[in-house]
Amino acid sequence: MLIDELNSARLTKPFEVLGLQPNPNGKGYILRAWLPGAKECRALTLKGKKPLCVLNMINPDGLFEQVLEDLQGPVHYLFEVKYSDATIEIVDPYQFRDEAFYGLNTMYESPENIYKTLGAQLVEIEIDGVKVKGTKFAVYAPSATCVSVIGDFNFWDGRRHPMARSLLGHWVLFVPGLGAGQRYKFEIKDNNGNRLPHKSDPVGFYHEQYPSFASIISDQTTYQWHDDEWRQSQQNDKLTQPMSIYEVHLASWKRKQDGSSLSYRELAQELVSYCKEMGYTHVELLPVMEYPFSGSWGYQPTGLFAPTSRFGGIDDFKYFVDSCHQNGIGVILDWVPAHFPTDAHGLARFDGTPVYEYEDPRRGWHPDWNSLIYDFGRDTVRNFLVASALIWLDYYHVDGLRVDAVASMLYWDYSRKDGEWIPNVNGGNINYEAVSFLKWFNETVYRKFPGAMTIAEESTAFTGVSRPTYTGGLGFGFKWNMGWMHDSLEYMKQDPYFRKYHHGEMSFSMIYAYNENFILSISHDEVTHGKHSMLYKMPGDEWQQAANLRAFLAYQYGHPGKVLNFMGTEIAQGNEWNHDAAIDWWLLQYDKHKGMQALVKDLNHFYRNTPALWKNDYDSDAFRWLDVSDAEHSVFAMLRTLKGDDGEQDEVIMVSNFTPVPYVAYRLGVPRSGTYQVVFNSDDKKYWGSGYVTGPEKLVASNISWQGQYHSLVLDLPPLATIFVKRVGD
Repeated sequence: MLIDELNSARLTKPFEVLGLQPNPNGKGYILRAWLPGAKECRALTLKGKKPLCVLNMINPDGLFEQVLEDLQGPVHYLFEVKYSDATIEIVDPYQFRDEAFYGLNTMYESPENIYKTLGAQLVEIEIDGVKVKGTKFAVYAPSATCVSVIGDFNFWDGRRHPMARSLLGHWVLFVPGLGAGQRYKFEIKDNNGNRLPHKSDPVGFYHEQYPSFASIISDQTTYQWHDDEWRQSQQNDKLTQPMSIYEVHLASWKRKQDGSSLSYRELAQELVSYCKEMGYTHVELLPVMEYPFSGSWGYQPTGLFAPTSRFGGIDDFKYFVDSCHQNGIGVILDWVPAHFPTDAHGLARFDGTPVYEYEDPRRGWHPDWNSLIYDFGRDTVRNFLVASALIWLDYYHVDGLRVDAVASMLYWDYSRKDGEWIPNVNGGNINYEAVSFLKWFNETVYRKFPGAMTIAEESTAFTGVSRPTYTGGLGFGFKWNMGWMHDSLEYMKQDPYFRKYHHGEMSFSMIYAYNENFILSISHDEVTHGKHSMLYKMPGDEWQQAANLRAFLAYQYGHPGKVLNFMGTEIAQGNEWNHDAAIDWWLLQYDKHKGMQALVKDLNHFYRNTPALWKNDYDSDAFRWLDVSDAEHSVFAMLRTLKGDDGEQDEVIMVSNFTPVPYVAYRLGVPRSGTYQVVFNSDDKKYWGSGYVTGPEKLVASNISWQGQYHSLVLDLPPLATIFVKRVGD
């Protein structure tokens, strides 16, 4: 019976029984309303509010009906409903069938239609000269038997707003009168009719924190951007631009006196001004997509379309991005399409079936993170994920996406033993569906946002990660150089006396440096979980530890590839990163830490002002080892070159001495004669270095050939230091 379906929230086709329906027993129409708790109901015309009829209570639970035999055609109306404590006007949702289903037929023509159609969309409908504002809800739950939208507006009662199912499995309803700020969720019954835990909106723009995790209707049109100049300037080739990236966890970069995190708007002042002063070109944020557990650092997201509400609203986040751009700082977000958590309010078995995940745990369960893996073979999932990437470039104006855990997506046997995974159709371990998805993701991003960039965190030797898809690559713009990170840190942790036996670990990266468009990344993963801070990875006493770190950071800036470092490294923080506490800013009262910060600041500005260090990062002809075989002295020397439009060659030489022994009159081969000058020295006293003199201010190259070069310089190398030398005259 209808009343049973209504009372148990099991009505599957509300537009066929509620609202104005043709009278099956005669002429005219039947007007039917389902208003639990109502005492009386009368209908008025929407235009002019003229009396239409009084509805009869058919059932005391709230079912009202009236036959309108004289009604010649459909009319739009509202209800005047009397409850025990109030009388209110309600514009009936069940007269807007066409409006509820509008747009679904174009859902998968382009991924951005996902976030422009699904979720909670604020709309305004004009009918008979009357403007009706409200919210259109649409959610994908193909195996559900019924779905209701619930919220504060209907007492979280699944009986009151049953939704209608489309042929493709979307459930829709337009609810007049609902505006921004209203909380909502979806009440879903599975294919056996069992009610599931209330679900947050997968395409919601904003969500509350624990314990409700409610989604909140949001207006994406209110913020006024002021970054047109920045966005126009970014339509360039990122490979030939400077990139010194400051990786930041917003919740723990800096905290207030009461221990709480800064808001987006406070970060727009403090973090942005800090990055600008320090000379960083970009800030990369650990995931800000909504996530339930702070201890996941954002890498277990449940709201891929929503900036976390921990730090403010969506306009506040836009203000932060806008402030970055107005100060010349690009914004990169970590994005997690590899897996998602099992939280009951999230995507897991969304309609009682694996809507988003692989069903077989040998493919759909991630043993490392106890999370679920997206089914990259489903078009609905692929569109959902790509849409979640595009919205950040579109609505939030971010400049790039760093894709987390790409290796775990590419291999079926990632972190699995024999028997725990299913081979592909060819018997191998490559997930062809994930490969196809990543290619399509990159093609879509660069087609729709040519000025954007995508970055892969990929820890294996998978071929062509940052090569175009038309050549067989995955299509990313950049790839994190995990090999360089591992090898160089392995070298640096050695006592300087033993480094000569590990010399090849530092130089090995140049064997494959041009296989991909690499970013030299020292990320958050390297300074937590017992790995020690960057400072305390270094051997030696207090001075040597700091000197080692200074020399290594300068070496990183000189090595081909873009540069990324995690927050706290720039002040030589001794403690590992703690996501529940701020960086140890108090350390800046000490010269050692103040000196490290000064070093990184000067490195950033020196790097940005020296095009030879970034213009040709991915051109092998612009690099040359000058000294790579001096293992006995643990010295490395490389030449970075840039040919200008006038044909002049800009050259920068980097020399690193990774021992605590200064070398007097060290001969270094150089390609050209002329006068040279040390332009940067990590051992400078202002960085808490020893201030060891590198020789005369002007160094003259002699005609003595050395190590394959026609000329050579003689200079003094400071202990545990990296210096940069430039040719300044003939």
